[in-house]
Amino acid sequence: MKLAILYSGGKDSTLTAYRALQDGHQIVRLIAFQAQNPESYMFHYPNIHLAELQAKAMGFDLLMQPTAGIKELDLQDIKAALSSIKGIQGVGAGALASAYQYERVKAICHGLGLQAYAPLWHIDPRQEWQELLDSGFRVIITSVAADGLGRDWLGKEITKQSFKQLEQASSKHGFHLGGEGGEFETLVIDAPLFRQRLEVLRSSIAWNGETDSGLLKISRAELVEK
Repeated sequence: MKLAILYSGGKDSTLTAYRALQDGHQIVRLIAFQAQNPESYMFHYPNIHLAELQAKAMGFDLLMQPTAGIKELDLQDIKAALSSIKGIQGVGAGALASAYQYERVKAICHGLGLQAYAPLWHIDPRQEWQELLDSGFRVIITSVAADGLGRDWLGKEITKQSFKQLEQASSKHGFHLGGEGGEFETLVIDAPLFRQRLEVLRSSIAWNGETDSGLLKISRAELVEK
C-alpha cells in the first residue's frame, strides 16, 4: 500500500514509518503539521521544524503543512494536505490510545477513500518502548507536563536504564507510559531507517514553575554520519 505518514518527529510516528516498511508498504511522503497553537488537540509537537532533517535522514519527501491548531479546524488541514498528495492509498498515524485523534483520522480517510494504518493502536506502552530500544531507536524527551517528570528529564535519552526510571515514575504518579496524554513528548535522533543521525548542537529549556512543565527548545541541529 502506498502511504502518507502523519509525522511529528517523535517515537510513535517514526515507529509507525518503520513498521510500515516492515509490513511491505511504500512511504510516498511524510506530512508534518506546524501548529501555531501550542495547545492543539491534534498537533502539539515541540521542535517540529526538525522533521525536515529527519525526513532527509530517512530519504523521504516531506510536506510541512502550516495549521492554526484550532480544534476541529485541524481536520480540514489534514484533509487538505492528504488531498494534495496524488497516488496514495492509505494514511499512517502513530495513534496509541487517543480515540480523539484516531477516530478523526479514520473519518478523514473514509471521506477520501483511503485506508487508515495505525499499527500501534492500543499497543502496550511497555511493548512499544521495548521494541524501540531493541530495534536501535534513540529517543530523547523534549517536553514534560506531569508530576514525576521534572526539568532534568528534558533532553534525556531513554535508554534501558532510564526507561526503568520512567516506568517507576509512571507507576508512582499515574501518567501514561507512552506519553499519550501529553505528559511528555519525544524526538527521535536515530533509528534503523535513518541513514544519518540527528545531532543537537544548541538547545535551551523553557520551564514554567507554576505548572511544573517545560520544553526543550532545539535551535540548532544537523545530520552527521552514523
